[in-house]
Amino acid sequence: MEPTVKNPSNLPGWGIDADPENDPTYPMRIRANEDTKSYDWDRPPQQPIDKEVLHSIERPNISAVFGMSPAPSGLSGMLRRLAFKYSENHYGHWLPLLLADRVNVVEGVLDDIAHGHFPNIFAEKGYKAEWKHSPQTLVLKLAAFGLVVGGAVALIATSGSDKKRKVKRANVRENGNTPRGYRPSSRYS
Repeated sequence: MEPTVKNPSNLPGWGIDADPENDPTYPMRIRANEDTKSYDWDRPPQQPIDKEVLHSIERPNISAVFGMSPAPSGLSGMLRRLAFKYSENHYGHWLPLLLADRVNVVEGVLDDIAHGHFPNIFAEKGYKAEWKHSPQTLVLKLAAFGLVVGGAVALIATSGSDKKRKVKRANVRENGNTPRGYRPSSRYS
C-alpha cells in the first residue's frame, strides 16, 4: 500500500502548537532548560510498509515507526477501514473500532475451531472465579445471554416459516398442481 502525502495546512487544527509564544508548556520547558529540544529533532527513518497500515485522516502521512499488528482482515478489517474514514473526534471512528474488536474475538474463536482447537471459554472468561465470588452475577449474565440467543433463534425460526408458506402457496397457484388434501379458498378461484 502506497502512503499518501497530504498537505498539512489543509488539515483542521494542524500546527496549532507551532507558535512558541502560544505554547502552554513553555514555562515548564524553561524550568527544565529544554527550551528548543522538542522543535529541532531529526525524523527517524520510515519503517518499511509491507502490509496495510491504517492511520488517522488527520495525519498527512504514516508515522515513521508503527506497531506490527496483523493486517486488517475479514469483517473486523472492513469495520476498521470504515472507522479510519472518519476523524478521531467523531463517533463514526470509535464505535466501529469497538465493534471491530468484538467481531475480531468471534472471528478468532471461529478460526480456532476451524483449526481443531476448541477454546475453553468458561475458563478464559474467568467464570470459575466469578462463580466462587459472585454466583448471582454469573447466573444473571448467563440467563441474559440465554434469553438473547433464544430470542434471536426464535425470531429467525418464525420469520423463515412465514416465507416458506407464502412461497408454497404461490407455487401451487402458478403450477396449477394441487397437493393431496389441498382446498383452495375463494380468493384463488
